Amino acid sequence: MKYTLVILSSAFLLLQACNRRPLEASFSTATLEMGVDGRGFITHLTSLQDGTDWLAKDTVAPLLSLQTKEEVLLPESLAYDPERRLLSLSFPDGLSAEVKVEEKGSHLSFELAALSDTGQVELIIWGPYPLAMDEVIGETVGVVQEGDYSIGIQALNPKTLGGYPWNENDCMPQIDIFNQDDYSDLKEGEGKRYVLYRVEAAKPTAYGSSLQAYCRNRNQERVIENWEHAHYTAPAFADGGVLGSRIALFGCPREATLATIGQIEQAELLPHPMIDGQWGKTARPASAAYLILPFTEANIEQALAVTRRAGLRYLYHPGPFKNWGHFELDEKAFPSGWDGLKRGAQIARDSGIFLGVHTLSNFITTDDPYVTPVPDPRLAAVGASALTEALPANASEIPVASPVFFNQFANNNLKTVQVGQELIRYSGVTEQEPWLLTDCQRGAFGTTAAAHAPGEVIRKLADHGYKVFLANPALGKEMAEKLAELFNYCGLHQISFDGIEGNRATAMGNYGEILYANWWYAALSEDVQSHLIIDASRTSHFFWHIYSRMNWGEPWYAGFRESQTEYRMANQAYFRRNLMPGMLGWFQLGESTSLQDVEWMLARSAGYDAGYGFVMNLETLEKNHRSEAILAKLEQW
Repeated sequence: MKYTLVILSSAFLLLQACNRRPLEASFSTATLEMGVDGRGFITHLTSLQDGTDWLAKDTVAPLLSLQTKEEVLLPESLAYDPERRLLSLSFPDGLSAEVKVEEKGSHLSFELAALSDTGQVELIIWGPYPLAMDEVIGETVGVVQEGDYSIGIQALNPKTLGGYPWNENDCMPQIDIFNQDDYSDLKEGEGKRYVLYRVEAAKPTAYGSSLQAYCRNRNQERVIENWEHAHYTAPAFADGGVLGSRIALFGCPREATLATIGQIEQAELLPHPMIDGQWGKTARPASAAYLILPFTEANIEQALAVTRRAGLRYLYHPGPFKNWGHFELDEKAFPSGWDGLKRGAQIARDSGIFLGVHTLSNFITTDDPYVTPVPDPRLAAVGASALTEALPANASEIPVASPVFFNQFANNNLKTVQVGQELIRYSGVTEQEPWLLTDCQRGAFGTTAAAHAPGEVIRKLADHGYKVFLANPALGKEMAEKLAELFNYCGLHQISFDGIEGNRATAMGNYGEILYANWWYAALSEDVQSHLIIDASRTSHFFWHIYSRMNWGEPWYAGFRESQTEYRMANQAYFRRNLMPGMLGWFQLGESTSLQDVEWMLARSAGYDAGYGFVMNLETLEKNHRSEAILAKLEQW
């Protein structure tokens, strides 16, 4: 009897141990298998090509984490319903989440379908997913390559940010992380190499690398550090919160990496710009050189002739606008307005050349109708307070309830506040109560000075060193769609999102930048999308799907060969590891530019397989006596 009880007890304990053993669900693409255990942690990321498991084993790999005000919560348990394709995860504090899984030939997708308490959760984190890979780490595109295999992550909507919540303002660290020994040090500043790209969806680690993405709950207003201000208001933003955040994970043969991302774009209806019937990331013209010349209605034929003599297909205007915001054209250059630019674009198209124009994204000039004579209430603001007393129309001091948003001068270029329909400039703020804005200029920028009542809201407007205002998300969307309307109407096919960082004034960091570009792209006609070259001097993870390449301009501080030379060459490694076409930036033709200078540029263009922007105007072209030989050399190469 005792023997029987011992056997039964042992069997019961064994059964209990088996029941406690974490169960595993596995998901596969054509080339990758991923396992998740009963605690919600990834167990393997295995290549179906050769059986190699690329998951780093000496750290944790949560499928999903939740962040509350107190801490980051790791999952405690997981159950899988294969019929509904739902993973149910339990977390501390009674929180739970449901993640929808889809298996496709090219990738796995994971979407947050439900969350037990969206109010308590500030953000969700996909990963970090640790990899025992470090040969090539594409920090922007979110792909790591080792040997003959690649593993990557892709955010499948704009609100899912490639990266980790390193900063409250959702700006990813703008550093060359490969230029330092400590990969955990993500601080910007002294001793760090300044670059215009960020550490995002992939990063090097001590064990190899990691992939990561996250999504923030923006249902409540926050005050954060942003835009060089210690106090900056991040307004609530209605985008569904963390629900619907979605990522793709994939693993594939290394030579198929770019093609796999293209398949993901098409399967998930992401932006997929084309050039000459080919995807923009693989089309040869994506890295094409182009001519930057301020053409007009009157001289468009002459400008096109120069473009043809240089053997180029793209003619780009560096500054055609009278203002930024409404994007009205300069009447001197385009007296017929949009119609004049449209005629020029058609003449160019008929000769096999495409026109483009340069903008500064959501920058708003002080003479734009969004500013004067009646300022738009959607101008981006650092924050707001209230008037503590009645304000006469001629008062030169403004009493405010709090100085917090007004006494920050690090990035306060225009020192402008908005009260109702009046803009007011100020010089300083008292250092003790009563809080006063001092030495005020009333009715600034062509607005009308007026009396204001106690309690009326006073907003400190955000601005930029270019002496411009900026847009909040609602106004940014309107501006992006207005710019797309110009492209559709005129038949333009090239743009540079210069100043895209101005969208950080939304207090949404990379998300604000992505939204602006995505709104613009979504509003384009099929004709424009069918042949489109897009560049920007700053890149980000989801934006990678929209832009053709990274490029930058205005290196005028030194000679033709000296300006930005180190930066031009260093960027080529960044382009290669992030699966992007190469570019060398802008070069300017001056009166003394020599044929040898141009050959120096062309040799590097050929060596790096990288295009360039060649800046000139018709006057300089005439004054440089080597200009015809230079154009012939451009055409020859």
